[in-house]
Amino acid sequence: MLTENAKAIFAWINVCVIWGTTYLVIRIGVGHLPPMLFGGIRWVIAGVVFITVLKWRGKALPKANEIVHLAVVGLALLGFANGLVVWAEQWIPSGLTALLLTTVPFFMVGLESLLPKGPKLNATILTGLVMGLAGVCLIFGEDIKYLADPNNLLGVLALLGAVFFWSLGSLYSKYVKVDVHPLMGASVQMLIAGIFLSVIGISIGELPRLSFEINGLLSLAYLIIFGSFVGYASYIYALAKLPLSLVSTFAYINPVIALFLGWIILDEKLNFQIAIAAVVIIAGVFIVKQGAARLKIS
Repeated sequence: MLTENAKAIFAWINVCVIWGTTYLVIRIGVGHLPPMLFGGIRWVIAGVVFITVLKWRGKALPKANEIVHLAVVGLALLGFANGLVVWAEQWIPSGLTALLLTTVPFFMVGLESLLPKGPKLNATILTGLVMGLAGVCLIFGEDIKYLADPNNLLGVLALLGAVFFWSLGSLYSKYVKVDVHPLMGASVQMLIAGIFLSVIGISIGELPRLSFEINGLLSLAYLIIFGSFVGYASYIYALAKLPLSLVSTFAYINPVIALFLGWIILDEKLNFQIAIAAVVIIAGVFIVKQGAARLKIS
């Protein structure tokens, strides 16, 4: 029998590996399913199943006033942020998508510093922010012509929007607390976001393009079962049993896995310049987190 700590470590490994593979699966999925309905169906099914199981286990549904706050977080994180990621991956390689999304801590720290009572930036954080910006510039240094294609430019802008909304939703969740079981809250967020994305997909005419080919169905099933059920449940369990400093390191591992899988399976570009950019960005994320930790200590 595994000890509780061993189970927690295994859960953390699940998060590192599974969430690193989801970028590749999304990239494959949007080649066969329209993006908004692809994301919407995923979150509706995941939300309904999660809510049903949790109700069966005796967990209470959120109160009416709590649903409003859960809707704000769900729409920001899963509706806008995840929806923009899925939409962007029609053009942007999966590995590059994962790498650009590691800039979330930069946006979160920057946005929080703008709040009236938010922690102010220090030299360590500023150093990390500059490193992150340098890494992003390095990615497109010699390939600036890549952005001349309107679709590629729109894809990159969509990913920056995804980072912004993820940061905004995370900060809102941090400062506005609700008294509901974490998994139940997340399940309601999934359902709300799924309905939102599905309505958008139908309103922009995606329904006639919805064809259930085998690759599209397998991508959808993988994201529901592994990305949502196994991945998120593992994340919640790891958070409850392990130090946050350890659990948060999944953000450093996901892009490495995504870059490698995109290169091996989809023949996506992976050269020395992108590898160096990855190291610079991830180092910048680490430095920003160190600076933020010092603010909490002081």
